Amino acid sequence: MNKPRLDAIEYIRGISMLGVIGIHVGSQYLANPTPNPHLVALFEIATRFSVPIFFFISAFGLFYHLDLKEPFSYIDFMKRRFKTVLVPYLVWSVFYVLHYTFLYHDTSLLRPTVFLYYLFFGLCSYQLYFMVILLWFYLLMPLWIAIIRRITPLNLSILLVAQIAFNYWSSFVFNPYGIENWLLKSFMVYRLNYWVMHYFFIFLLGGWLAINFKAFLRFMENRRREIVLFFWASFAALLAYYYYVLSARHYTPLEGINTAHQLCPAGIVYTIAASLFFFTIFTYQKYPKAWNPVLSLLGRHSYFAYLAHPIVITYLSMLIDRSELIMTAPIALIFYVAVAVLAVALAVIMRRIGNHLPIINELTIGIYPKK
Repeated sequence: MNKPRLDAIEYIRGISMLGVIGIHVGSQYLANPTPNPHLVALFEIATRFSVPIFFFISAFGLFYHLDLKEPFSYIDFMKRRFKTVLVPYLVWSVFYVLHYTFLYHDTSLLRPTVFLYYLFFGLCSYQLYFMVILLWFYLLMPLWIAIIRRITPLNLSILLVAQIAFNYWSSFVFNPYGIENWLLKSFMVYRLNYWVMHYFFIFLLGGWLAINFKAFLRFMENRRREIVLFFWASFAALLAYYYYVLSARHYTPLEGINTAHQLCPAGIVYTIAASLFFFTIFTYQKYPKAWNPVLSLLGRHSYFAYLAHPIVITYLSMLIDRSELIMTAPIALIFYVAVAVLAVALAVIMRRIGNHLPIINELTIGIYPKK
């Protein structure tokens, strides 16, 4: 039985895409020798939920439409996921390799062994690693189904503690750079690009809430105020941690964002709070309804905009360099708006072209004509 469409999932996709663009624009802004730490916090701290919340809504969408009482066809499932994720991943990887080869006149990435190395770890462009992790989540779908069928709130709490402990070890204790074997070192250095363990809790939380959606709706309705307070308190805690390492430990803004990130304990809590917060406000829509068309537009075109925005960043950065401008705070804010608008506009244009030439949508965003 088809379940009703949830606008909240689409809206969260759009918000998350804007957050990812903020993180990458923040990286450009950090080229400024004296960046404003408060603007860095806006670009790099406030947006830290953006990547993990994608795993939350991905799992929610999967389990929302999955009947756990019916047999699960792994082959059919993977065929669909390969069409929607693997094919676009391969296409965009080839595109970025060819683009960077042309732009920087470096043919090293065209060597088959180098290209396969980059392809496996999601290194062809800095945003593509997300698709690699997502594919690993899909490959392990029978495991997630088995866990979701048996999980309880107590088990989920234990998994949260395990998630915090594992991410702390991976982020702040484990040091892979002393490994001598180059292949093993690569697997360890790029562990964030394929180890699903870094995000297993938020994925399972999304799946568990999806199969208990009616109870989740009641929870959001009855606990709306607490959810909002939880979100702002968790955001304040992550910000406080960021400012603490800047002031007490004398970290640079770059070191600060590499410490107060989505995998630190405060970042994990912030991601959970953001997932509940955005789902709640977009479900019950306690905001002007005039925002919905914009949120829908952002969500509908978030996939292409996410995949294409590094191109926009590259050429706008080149324009700034040729104009001999310094990435000051005002320019960084204008830069962010320009990247977001151009990336979404490009997505809209390509979607319209793809409506007439379906192969464009099939290859770039995995959308196929309805039969």
